[in-house]
Amino acid sequence: MPARNIKPWLWLAGTIVLLDQLSKWLVLGTLHPGESRYVAPFWNWVLAFNPGAAFSFLSDAGGWQRWFFTVLSLAVSAWIVLLLRRHSSEFRLSLALTLVLGGALGNVIDRIRFGAVVDFIQWHAAGYYWPAFNLADSAITLGAVLLLWDQLRTKPTAGNVVEPPSDTSR
Repeated sequence: MPARNIKPWLWLAGTIVLLDQLSKWLVLGTLHPGESRYVAPFWNWVLAFNPGAAFSFLSDAGGWQRWFFTVLSLAVSAWIVLLLRRHSSEFRLSLALTLVLGGALGNVIDRIRFGAVVDFIQWHAAGYYWPAFNLADSAITLGAVLLLWDQLRTKPTAGNVVEPPSDTSR
């Protein structure tokens, strides 16, 4: 089967990586670690380094998680590229996969450069604070939501519909 044109999706993933890295470069040039700047009543800029995964999972694991999450992200990224080759004409699925791909690669760059992911967006309300995150995390989250939406909205094909048993006792 010939490869489908995935170039537009790869360009979009590259744009996500570029925007993510540009935003982190701006924050790294503006804030010091732990510093917080007010943006709005529900939003601060902060500079935090997360050596773990989402919500700082395994952040205190001793350092091995840096390479584990780097290799895992690269493997998932390769798998996503293969999926894009098969499904590049399916807009919603390809967009979802591309968002996850761009976000994963943006965070991989941080892990290689700094040993941790640079987070800087902090939302809060009524004294409760959401863990800091970044544009790559936002792309991954949006991609995951679109993947779920795509799976829920996908119509079953004739090959995977289970027909109820027919009543032959009459």
